[in-house]
Amino acid sequence: MARTSLPTLTALMSLSLVLSACTPADAPPLPPTALEDLALNLGGAPSTQASRPFTGEWTVTDVPDWLQVTPRSGQGDVGLRVSADRGAGTPLAADQPVLSGQIKITWKTGTGTAQGGTATWTVKADQYVLTGRLREEASAQGQDLRVGPGAGTPPSSTPQARGIIVKYREAGDAAGVRGRGAVTERAGTLLRAAALNVTLSRPLSGRSVEVQVGDVAAALRVLRADPQVEYAVPNAILHAQTVPRPPGSQKLPLVQPLEPSDQYAALQWPFRLLGYPAVWRDMEGGAYTRPVTVAVVDSGVRYDHPDLAGMLWKPGEGALDLLTEADNGDGDGVDTDPTDAGGRTRQTSSHGTHVTGIIAARWGQNAPSCAACSPTGVVGAVRRANVRVLPIRVIDAAGNAATSDVVLAVRYAAGLPITLRDPATQQTTTLVNPRVAAVINLSLGAPISADTARPMCEAIQAASDAGALVIVAAGNGYDTTPYYPAACASAVAVGSVTLSGGSAPKHAVYSNAYPAVQLSAPGGTDPVRDPGTFNGGVFNGQPFPDLVLSTGWDYARNEPNYMAEAGTSQAAPQVAALAALLLSKGVTSTAASTLARLGATATDLGAAGRDPLYGLGMINAAAALGAPAISDTLGLRLQDSRGLVFQPAVDALGRFRAYLGDGTYNVIGGRDRDANGIYGEVGEPRAERSVTLEPATPQIDVGDLLPE
Repeated sequence: MARTSLPTLTALMSLSLVLSACTPADAPPLPPTALEDLALNLGGAPSTQASRPFTGEWTVTDVPDWLQVTPRSGQGDVGLRVSADRGAGTPLAADQPVLSGQIKITWKTGTGTAQGGTATWTVKADQYVLTGRLREEASAQGQDLRVGPGAGTPPSSTPQARGIIVKYREAGDAAGVRGRGAVTERAGTLLRAAALNVTLSRPLSGRSVEVQVGDVAAALRVLRADPQVEYAVPNAILHAQTVPRPPGSQKLPLVQPLEPSDQYAALQWPFRLLGYPAVWRDMEGGAYTRPVTVAVVDSGVRYDHPDLAGMLWKPGEGALDLLTEADNGDGDGVDTDPTDAGGRTRQTSSHGTHVTGIIAARWGQNAPSCAACSPTGVVGAVRRANVRVLPIRVIDAAGNAATSDVVLAVRYAAGLPITLRDPATQQTTTLVNPRVAAVINLSLGAPISADTARPMCEAIQAASDAGALVIVAAGNGYDTTPYYPAACASAVAVGSVTLSGGSAPKHAVYSNAYPAVQLSAPGGTDPVRDPGTFNGGVFNGQPFPDLVLSTGWDYARNEPNYMAEAGTSQAAPQVAALAALLLSKGVTSTAASTLARLGATATDLGAAGRDPLYGLGMINAAAALGAPAISDTLGLRLQDSRGLVFQPAVDALGRFRAYLGDGTYNVIGGRDRDANGIYGEVGEPRAERSVTLEPATPQIDVGDLLPE
């Protein structure tokens, strides 16, 4: 079994990433020098002020995540403002009508013999209620029955009528003759007297009869004029009630998804989330033939990793190492070999190899490399498409890159000439990349100022002007600080999402959120701050964490391995790979059209439209590439404007009830055509409602959601 390590998240993309408060009425009074327990009930209010008399010092030591308390310490009487962020306390299933939590307050007195203790203030808050129903319309519902002289050949959308059904007010005819035969004969006689052609009469009961007649409308007029007739109606045609498909897709063709058989492919959940099993099946048609180069400006790559064989441009084919420092890992200065070198004492894995594998790890059997190495390993997004990676080395063995090297790398990747100087001889050399990159991936950055980043922004602008699409990791700073070069005007800043356990991914906690973020992609979870194992994979008998698995290198053993990592470093190459596939298939032909397609087909998450958390949304490979449908299931997607995801239960009749906090919610009933578990994405049938729950409107019913 291949060796696989699960490191913790690196710092950045591996650029190293009104209310009552009461106590029971019969409770005995406590000494005035002790702070007693308290029960607070917010009801539906957002906050309350709670106070208790006290003499001494106190400190709030424990507060649930969904409550905010101010102040946190003081002397004398305790007065706290308690506010509830119900959304933060709502579980994924949204099934708790009341939230409850405990605030712990430690206290001590300074009078006489010192006393101390801990008071527990229990807070309860009512949730708001969202209800609705997810359903599909039956095919005959809502249609009018039409009859007339041409009723025998009505429009295809109109149910036909096979004659009429007539019911008399009493059995028998007006002369008092009783029996079913009399009823049948009376109807037939009356219609034939009106010169109508009756082909069949059949009694249905003692008072009703079916009559097949050519002119339904005329027969109805004759019978309805008879005072003995209780009613006469068309003998309508009904239909089998198989659940219909949305308009235009009643016979939706489904194809089999293409699942790779490589040993660790089942653990590569980002590809399933983006709809790649449908894309890979689409590749069987052979349309992905246009040659595309993706430049990975990073730490270089391990050419000797068997899972990358044949997927890279090599030394002499345009690959380049721009590091000049003596301690850069290989010690040979600028050259055409961007191997990510290092001895057995190196502590870091190969960041560039990991990024490259996400894009281009080969499928199927690998060449033998070590006794414990996996024979097949992992897969990359591009599979058999005519896409290759051009490694350009700018990150050293310590995980650092100089702005100047990034500038040169971006220009070189885009086919612009660069001039290099030999530090020993001072001679200059002009280089032009023979493998011009249509897509450039930069999984690096830092929270530097816009002024300091000007050289990189100018280089990215030049590359963009030359026709390249520059994809950059948005940063792993856990805040809203812009990172550069992602925040450069011509760069495409990529944020990270991870699995939520529900039918939509969520924003990864480490991923920086700022206005320049344009798109999001799966980058994995922070295994320390926000651990998750929602992907369903198992490794060594344990649930596999929601990290991104790709190619790596074990320097201590000097052999290939597979690393599970997370960061916007891992999200950016997902976007780069999809951009390359759009160009290779010919869906798009320029950087501008490619970016437009990525945005137009992205799955909108969080607030409607573009927002700092997700940009335009998470990329959707199946929609962007027009891949065929591989599934057709109905489901519910519920998320708030902050990107929180909820998955209330839906009963057998499609009804749901969710207990939620205040906020604006997007409620989507939709179909899933690419088997990624997200309902109602671009190109999929959907019905959508946007509602706001608040104290003034604590309960809302969105009604029926009928995807179309």
